[in-house]
Amino acid sequence: MSVKEAVLAQPSLVALWDFQEEAGQPRVSQGPHRYVLEEMAGGVRRVEDGVLGPYSAEITPGQWLRAARRETPALNIGGPDAKLTVAAWVKRHRKPLMTRDGNPNGPWFKECEFIAGIWNETGEKRQYGMFLNLGIWDSKEQLCGHVSAIGGPTPGYRYCMDASIGQTPLPEDEWLFLAITYDGLYARSYVNGKLDARPERNPYYYPGGLYDGGPDGADFTVGAVDRLHSIGNFFAGRLGGLAVFDRALTEEELLALHSLR
Repeated sequence: MSVKEAVLAQPSLVALWDFQEEAGQPRVSQGPHRYVLEEMAGGVRRVEDGVLGPYSAEITPGQWLRAARRETPALNIGGPDAKLTVAAWVKRHRKPLMTRDGNPNGPWFKECEFIAGIWNETGEKRQYGMFLNLGIWDSKEQLCGHVSAIGGPTPGYRYCMDASIGQTPLPEDEWLFLAITYDGLYARSYVNGKLDARPERNPYYYPGGLYDGGPDGADFTVGAVDRLHSIGNFFAGRLGGLAVFDRALTEEELLALHSLR
């Protein structure tokens, strides 16, 4: 069985994108729902370097994809009983350093990167999101599973600080199987099927469910988030596949998927 066949056989699957479409074409999910990811900043190039097929999507900083909330209700995983898994096959590239507000005199820093989820900071409509290099709690270059039950910042902080953050810096220019899960009590981050354990941060205790913005909540986005009244946190690299499940897959299940690669 191929990894794609195994994902499609999961009864908890919401949507699977394999990114086999050419630039300029909508990316249509497989599985129980036919959800469309639209290009929002120019054509996303298709390259011959795939995981779920011969191709993957090459996303450069500034590009992103969106699935409109009103057209993708099953991706709105929220409420007190919310459970989910977001899994992605990723080959990250080196992202250029940047400065705040375009100040050429710095300080220069590496902005965090968003892979996929529902995470709108401007409107305080955060739900769940897979990030790299989040930059909180002494993290750098790790996988992060951001979660929010309230949509807004963590009480007492300027930003949301709730996330499962792994221990291991992720390498560039090699395929990785990344997954974040939430089971109603804990958020977890997995790299190549294994829990990237870190004391107090992964697993991350977070009872209470996830924010549900209802029909006025945020869209599902890939490669960027709505941040500080602009689109930001751009991802740099290749996406070979992206899947969302409405259940927290176990480490054994994730290892089994990784073994099929």
